[in-house]
Amino acid sequence: MAGSLAGTPGFSLQPSAQKVPLESNYITNFDFLNQYLPDTYEKEFERYGNRTLSSFLRMVGAEMPSNSDLIKWAEQGRLHIKYVNVGTTATAGDDNATFQINDPAIGTNPAGTVITGSNPFDASGAPALRVGQTVVVSQNDGSGENKGIVTEVAVGGNILQFSVAFYEGAGLVTSGTSLGASDVTVFIYGSEFKKGTAGMQGSLESDDYIFENNPIILKDTYLVNGSDMAQIGWIEVTTENGASGYLWYLKSEHETRLRFDDYLETAMIEAVPAEAGSGATAAGLVGSEGVFHAVGTRGNLWGGGNPDALADFDAVIDRLDKQGAIEENVLFVNRQFGFDIDDMLAAQNSYGAGGSSYGLFDNDEEMALNLGFTGFRRGYDFYKSDWKYLNDPTMRGGLTNTPVIAGSGAITGLLVPAGSTSVYDQVLGKNAKRPFLHVRYRASETEDRRYKTWITGSAGGAATTDIDEMKVNFLSERCVCVMGANNFVLFEE
Repeated sequence: MAGSLAGTPGFSLQPSAQKVPLESNYITNFDFLNQYLPDTYEKEFERYGNRTLSSFLRMVGAEMPSNSDLIKWAEQGRLHIKYVNVGTTATAGDDNATFQINDPAIGTNPAGTVITGSNPFDASGAPALRVGQTVVVSQNDGSGENKGIVTEVAVGGNILQFSVAFYEGAGLVTSGTSLGASDVTVFIYGSEFKKGTAGMQGSLESDDYIFENNPIILKDTYLVNGSDMAQIGWIEVTTENGASGYLWYLKSEHETRLRFDDYLETAMIEAVPAEAGSGATAAGLVGSEGVFHAVGTRGNLWGGGNPDALADFDAVIDRLDKQGAIEENVLFVNRQFGFDIDDMLAAQNSYGAGGSSYGLFDNDEEMALNLGFTGFRRGYDFYKSDWKYLNDPTMRGGLTNTPVIAGSGAITGLLVPAGSTSVYDQVLGKNAKRPFLHVRYRASETEDRRYKTWITGSAGGAATTDIDEMKVNFLSERCVCVMGANNFVLFEE
C-alpha cells in the first residue's frame, strides 16, 4: 500500500487590509515567482488630505501658564446706568412720580438677598440711583419721554424705588400700570443742586463682573507589543506635519499624537461645566467652560439661518455697537456660511446678479475668476476664514443639516474680536493685557502640564515595567478663558 503525505503544515496566505504584522499575513514562503503574491505600492495614499483640525486657537489665542486649579478674572461693568423695566402707578400729568426697578435679578447684595434690576445696587450694596441725579424717563410704548430729578430713594429688602420730580410743566406724559410693570426706561444723564446745599450723598463704587474657569485633564495612550516591534513591514508615509519616511508602529504613534493635539483644541471649544445633580458630578468630574458654552451663555447668539443680507449684518453691527465696539473681527465659518457671505457681497455690485463680478480682477481673459471674498468693511472690519472644524464630517461638519433646516441649532460660525483686552488677573493681583481668547495650562517650576508625554513598558527603550510592550502616554491639563464674551457672536441655524 502506497503511503501519503500529511496535508499539514500547509501554506495559507491571507493578506490584510492594512500592513500590520500578524501571523495570518506573515510570508514564510519566499518564492518570489509565486503568482499569488500581490503587487504593492509602498507609498500610503492620502485619501483625505490633511486630516488635522487644530488651527483655530493657534490663530486667535495664546497659551499661558497657571499654578492653580481655578482661573478667575474680573471684567468691567457698564460705566453708565440704565433700567429698561421700570413700573409706576402715577397718572398722566403728575408733577411727581414714584418708580420701581423690575429688571431681571442679577445677583445678591452684601446682605445676601437677591437684587433686582440692572445694577440697582453698586458693588458696596448702596443704591446706584442717588438724590440729585437727573434722569430721562422714556415710555416703553413710544408715547413720549420726560426729564426729571431724583428726589428720594427707598430700599425695601431687595426692591429699589425712587421718586422723580419732572421738569416739564405738563408732568408725566403717559400713565403707568403698576409698580411691578415695565412701563418706562430710565437712565441717568447728570445732576443738579440748589445754591448753598450739601454735595452728593453717598459714593458709587465700580461694578465688576467676576468670572472663573477650571482646567480639565486630558489623556491618551498608544500601545504596541514588543514582538510586533521586532518584525515590521515598512511603508512610506507622509504625515500632516510634513515629515516623511518609512514607518509602521511610529506612524500609528504619530497619528495618536495628532489626534490628541486635535482633542486639546476641540475640548476647549466644546467643554461644558458639570451641572449639579448630573452624572458627571456624581462621578467626581467638574467639566470646564468651552468657547461655545461661554459665548452661548455670556455672549451674543444669532439664530434662524445664516445672515446673508446686509440688513442681517447691520443687526449684528448694531449689537456690537452696544458692546465693546471692537474695530476688527474675524468670522470663522463653515463652507455654506462662507458662500452666503460671498454671494451677499457680490450682489452689492450692479453686475453681481449675473455672477460675474466677484472679487477684484483686471479683465485679463486668461485670468481665473475669483468668486470669493476674504473680508469686508461696514462700520467694522470683518475678515472671513473657513473653519475646518465646522466642515469636517467626523466633527461639527457632520451635524449641519443638508438641506439647511432653520432652527436646528447647528453651529455655522463664530465671530471673534481681534486684539486683546485689559482685565484684573486675580492670581497676579494686577491689571494685565490678555487676548480675548486664550488657553491657561497648569505649570509650576517643577511640573509643566501643558503637553506631557512619556514612555512606559519594557520595549522601545523603556524599562519601567515587566510588560512586554511600549506604551506612549499623553497628558495635558488646561482650560480656555473667553474674556469679553459680550463681544463674540455665535451663529446657529
